[in-house]
Amino acid sequence: MNFVSNLLLATVRMAMPILFIALGELYSERSGMVNIGLEGLAAIGSLVGFLVCFITGSTWLGILSGALVAVAVNMIYAFATINLCADHTVYGMAMNIFAPALASFIYRVYFGKGSDLSQITLMKGIGVPGLKNIPFIGELLFNQTPMVYIAILLVIVTVVFFGRTRAGLNYRAVGENPKAAATLGINVIRVKYLGCVICGALAGIGGAYLTTCYSNTFTEGNIAGRGFIALAAVIFGRWSGTGILVACLFFGFCDALQIRLQVASFGLPYQFFQMIPYAATVIALSVIGGRKLGPKAAGKPYRREEL
Repeated sequence: MNFVSNLLLATVRMAMPILFIALGELYSERSGMVNIGLEGLAAIGSLVGFLVCFITGSTWLGILSGALVAVAVNMIYAFATINLCADHTVYGMAMNIFAPALASFIYRVYFGKGSDLSQITLMKGIGVPGLKNIPFIGELLFNQTPMVYIAILLVIVTVVFFGRTRAGLNYRAVGENPKAAATLGINVIRVKYLGCVICGALAGIGGAYLTTCYSNTFTEGNIAGRGFIALAAVIFGRWSGTGILVACLFFGFCDALQIRLQVASFGLPYQFFQMIPYAATVIALSVIGGRKLGPKAAGKPYRREEL
């Protein structure tokens, strides 16, 4: 039972950064923007979140700063793809190259190339009085950091927004058929920029979560493919908030499991266990991902003069 309890606790912790990033991609794709630059946005958010927390001592300022910087970086992608109608994949990959390199450069300039790993104090958990004492469930659901509660709240807000509100339906219309949405008076360009802002902010928060709530230091490559796993989670979750939550918990479970299998060893190279989350991603996409298409206009350029 201790093994199961610790495994599930680790699953929740490891699923949260993927969940934030995946929700950001959901808002992006629902507005017609396929942003594969999540890895880069999370990397710059991770570094800035750590750096601001290291300077100020506030994890909240670190997370906020990570979100703002990721939004600023994502505006490069937004301007190129929305205003200049550039290819989404090309500029998304450009973000994956540019942002991690920028994060590494800033870290080395501030801390020095040969310095020891600097550390910060992680965000403290908040237990819900009474509920946190429930055996097994209490520790798992009601004794987490505030960011876990915020992530779950974001899932609920996302489900209600897209499924129960007129604004959400208008938002979805832009990703399905922007020309038709424009004829109904919807400002397509504004919605697309809004999607990029939300995507950048949530991807930056996902990256900052890793250095303010999960690990107390920053290392190059700490995102470790979570941006691409978040992309898979959006497809695996079929572009819905609840589906993405389930997908992220599944990938978080695979990540937590591989760490515990490494500790157990079994006489196998640790690299064999490290590939479990990525193998699960490939299998999930091949089995489930192709059964339902996403927004029809996602990734396609929109030109107002063609109306």
